[in-house]
Amino acid sequence: MKDRLFVFDTTLRDGEQVPGCQLNKVEKIQVARGLEALGVDVIEAGFPVSSPGDFESVIEISKAVTWPTICALTRAVKGDIDVAVESLKFAKRKRIHTGIGTSPTHIKYKFNSNQDEIIERAVAAVKYARRFVDEVEFYAEDAGRTDNAYLAKVVQAVIAAGASVINIPDTTGYCLPSQYGDKIRFLMEHVENMDQAILSTHCHNDLGMATANTMAGVQNGARQVECTINGIGERAGNTALEEIAMICKSHESIAVETNINTRKIYPISRMVSSLMNMPVQANKAIVGRNAFSHSSGIHQDGVLKNIQTYEIINPEDVGIAENHILLTARSGRAALKHRLEMNDIHLKQPELDKVYEEFLVLADKKKSITDDDIMILAGKDLNRKQRIKLDFLQVTSGVGVKPVACLGLLIAGEKFEAAASGNGPIDAAISALKKIVCREMELKEFTIQSIDQGSNDMGKVHMQVEYEKKVYYGFGANTDIVGASVEAYLDCINKFKIN
Repeated sequence: MKDRLFVFDTTLRDGEQVPGCQLNKVEKIQVARGLEALGVDVIEAGFPVSSPGDFESVIEISKAVTWPTICALTRAVKGDIDVAVESLKFAKRKRIHTGIGTSPTHIKYKFNSNQDEIIERAVAAVKYARRFVDEVEFYAEDAGRTDNAYLAKVVQAVIAAGASVINIPDTTGYCLPSQYGDKIRFLMEHVENMDQAILSTHCHNDLGMATANTMAGVQNGARQVECTINGIGERAGNTALEEIAMICKSHESIAVETNINTRKIYPISRMVSSLMNMPVQANKAIVGRNAFSHSSGIHQDGVLKNIQTYEIINPEDVGIAENHILLTARSGRAALKHRLEMNDIHLKQPELDKVYEEFLVLADKKKSITDDDIMILAGKDLNRKQRIKLDFLQVTSGVGVKPVACLGLLIAGEKFEAAASGNGPIDAAISALKKIVCREMELKEFTIQSIDQGSNDMGKVHMQVEYEKKVYYGFGANTDIVGASVEAYLDCINKFKIN
């Protein structure tokens, strides 16, 4: 029987402290509901005394979610606790998270105090908070650099005062995993009333060890982990929730289980990244763009034969549809054959060898190869059946300059040219196109798919154009978004049923 590991998410408090990543109230509610669907046990909704915005956010999040515990952060200050109590009045399950620094550095320079006085202040804060809520969590700030014997005295005192969860933060991300694990084990073995509370981890990533330290804490007795989506947070960030959830799921030897619905991980990762304007690094574990991508020929061949050769996690388990076999100059014949067969092109070995040689030449010139590229290489030019083709496109645009587009089309082998101005480069290009294709048609929908692999990669455009009361769908892809838009419009026109 595995122990329950409680997941405490602080994306909306510690995570939101990243400069430039502040969310408005509506966005915070959206994230909170996503966290509830994900299955987190505790949502730290904010630091209510810090600002009216934080106070209101805790109130609204308390109203918006049902079963997770809503937690409000405070200092070991009576006024902070009063404000937190007021902010939690609508929460179905509520927790006050109060605490104080315990390291020699904090005691001397932050509080100009001494160890005995710090314990008194900690106990007083816990007792006061306990008057208003059943759940009080105490944090010993900078516990990572606090002497274990003194830390044990603090923990024992606040448990006796009524704290049911004790947070042991590695505030500066300084500890080695062995040191942090030893600290948790020391508390488990030397705090007499430890059975009356749960130890919680809260590890920062300043030295890149947040996840390792958190797991060391779990393996030594911690039963709550404090983390954020995508590992966002102060400075180098916090422990990444998705990493802890998947480590626990992947390792049967770790005797804990979480309530996390791992299939919701990728969607909420994208949501938080988008709302906070904080891109996820491509090689980020679990949720990075390359986490399930393979470009090495040896790796691709292995994955195609048996996915377990190079993947320990099923992409679907974290909400990703499938792994990605990326075609690059390092790809082998097996990867090229796989991509061709996905497009219903089946080549015999001599033909495959010839296409592979041409593929390597192209791959040396391009960052990545698209399906259109390999279809053309295999003699399946997607444009060969199109009645109308783009011959050239030239656009002039800039600040203080009216956008003008000059465009050429090939219609049944004959060349036509036109120029037009517009409200922007795309509008100008489409206006020029309409001058050549003189038909009554209306653009009904225009969608640009996000470009997430770099400024020189493909932009994708989807369009719906109405012609003679019928809607036609078109698609275009190009490194130039104006070109992709024209291609999508032409794709629609080439599907028109013309009498």
